[in-house]
Order: sequence, then structure tokens, then C-alpha cells
Amino acid sequence: MSEALVADVIVIGAGIIGAACARSLAQRGLQVLVLDAGWHGATAAGMGHLLVLDDNPAELALSQYSLRRWRELASSLPETCAWRNNGTLWLAANAEEMAVAHGKYLNLLAHGEACELVGRAALRQREPELREGLEGGLLIKGDGILYAPAAARWMLDAALIRQQRAQVSEVDGRRVRLADGRWLCAEAVVLANGIQATELCPELPIEPKKGHLLITDRCPNRVSHTLVELGYVTSAHTASGPSVACNIQPRPTGQLFIGASRQFGTVDPQVEGWMLAKMLRRATDYLPGLARLNGIRAWTGFRAASPDGLPLVGQHPQRQGLWLAVGHEGLGVTTAPATADLLVAQLFNEAPPLAPQPYLPQRFLGEPAHA
Repeated sequence: MSEALVADVIVIGAGIIGAACARSLAQRGLQVLVLDAGWHGATAAGMGHLLVLDDNPAELALSQYSLRRWRELASSLPETCAWRNNGTLWLAANAEEMAVAHGKYLNLLAHGEACELVGRAALRQREPELREGLEGGLLIKGDGILYAPAAARWMLDAALIRQQRAQVSEVDGRRVRLADGRWLCAEAVVLANGIQATELCPELPIEPKKGHLLITDRCPNRVSHTLVELGYVTSAHTASGPSVACNIQPRPTGQLFIGASRQFGTVDPQVEGWMLAKMLRRATDYLPGLARLNGIRAWTGFRAASPDGLPLVGQHPQRQGLWLAVGHEGLGVTTAPATADLLVAQLFNEAPPLAPQPYLPQRFLGEPAHA
């Protein structure tokens, strides 16, 4: 190709994943051009919950490493990022879920995570607004919250990063074609634009999962931790159909974020009353006082989900020069720093900070043709 290079690396997508990748590349001294279509994807729509998840070893490794990186960054984040280390309190509604909490506790403790089992009485002490009768819970102390759009903007505010509002219509290895027909060329291209990635790479096994969110007015009674039901991992979100689970996050403003819902097979961004009502009923079942608050705004977003729930991070095996950072589903904000570190280590052919194999695109796209 004879085109002049417009940057060392072109990053497609200015959400939290693209921003984290661009920041890590710029810190290595590379000139980075970030192209974004301005569609305001999952980063703008999500809750910004930073949490360690241990559904499988690869998810635990990625989220735990990334939470450590977020905590390292915390002192540098401007106040607009609304970083808080408030912890996640997983709620057990019955003895079966408390047994799950105990299993998670032992697993996380064995991996060095600060956590604590909470019995019935201690749960009411920590969160007096919770309904009576809950069995207990598990407190993950290092979890936090973040206003992800502000964090992405902060990451992109670097001397070696240029941003351009543009829609990419085609990717050809190290080249990208814009909607106006112009081709841009770099040493490498990073695809980090969530569910839109399949428009440029139809072979990617990414499916949109629709989610609803609602934010309340200011809450007179304090909620201290992010409250998530253990049904989230035991049953509520394992089915293939529409599902809801209680997820209540206190914001620094005194408002409450309410989630969470999941729907497959739709790309309609409209708020659906029946799903919102189902989600709110679930939340008020755990926190009855929610019924007295006003909902200020409700909205939806789409998570980019891979078949195994893990992101695709690494070079596209059939498209030389194209690197993937996609498929994070609901863990994009949490795992952005880990994704960036993994990608940059591979790009520079360095030892990665954690084993990259579970996240490599080859698991879905096949080995490189020359292998």
C-alpha cells in the first residue's frame, strides 16, 4: 500500500475500551488517531460498576487484574469521573444463595481478594433499607463505581492522541475507509467499537444484549454499597430469554442507578415499559423504599456479547494488522485497563501481564492462514 501513514495506530471507537487502548499506546510514544462515529454506545449507557467476577478462572483473572489497575489510576482521575471504592454487596435471599456466597468467598479469598461474609443481622446493619428476611451476603471490598464517559474522555486527553468524528465503512488490514470514501493508513488498526464491530467484521461472533437502566431522584435514606442479588449468578441471567436481576448502585449525587435487564434478539433502542416494570419490581423486592422515589430517566444500551462471555483481545488471525478489543458484554468498564495492557503487550511482542490464551480471537476465528 502506498498511502501515507496518518498515525502509528488507528483506534476505531472512543468508548472506554478504545480510550484505554489509545492511552496505553500513547504512553508508549505512539501517535494514535481515534475515530468515533458518535453513536454513544455501551460506555455512555452503562452503570460503571467496577467489580471482580469469578464465574470462571479467565473472567476472574481479567477482572481482578483490571480492578488493581483502576485502583492504581484512582488518584489521577478527576472528580468528574466519580470514582468511589464503595464495594459490592452480593445479596443472598435464601440458604441456597448463601451457600453460593460462601463458595465465592472461599474462591476470592484464595485469590487474595478482600471480602467478607455477612450474616442476617450484619446485613441489616450495613444496609438498613434492605427488606427483612434476607439470608445474608458477601461483601467484595475492592469493587467500586465510575462515571465511564468522563473516564474515557480523560484517557483520550493526551498529547499523542488525536480524535476525529468519522464513521468507518470498511477495514482492510492496516487501512480503514471512511464513509466519505477516504482511505486512512497506519501501522496497526485497533477495532474497539462494541456492537458496531460486526458491521466491519461480519465474522465476529458478537451478539447485542439489550439492557435497561433507570436513575432516581436523590434518595433520603443512604445506600452505601452497590447491591446485587446472588440470583444474578445463580439463575436470573442464565436463561436465554429476557431476564432481570436486582442491581442497585448509589451514585455520589445521592441518586440510585437501578438495573439490570437482559434481552437477546433485538436492536430496538426504545425503553420497553413491560421490561422496565419487571426490573423495578425486582429491585423494590430487595429495597422496598425505592417505591417512594421518582424515576428521573430511563434508557437502554447494548452490550457486545461473545459466545463464551469473554472478550476477543489480540490480532485478527485472518486480517494482518487488524487488532481486536471487542466482546466485553457488561464488563467493558471493569476490564478496560486489562484489555489495553493485554493488547499492547501482544502488539509489542512482550510478555503479557496475564495469560492471553482465553481471550485470543483464534478461539472463534481460527488460526492464522500461515500457521
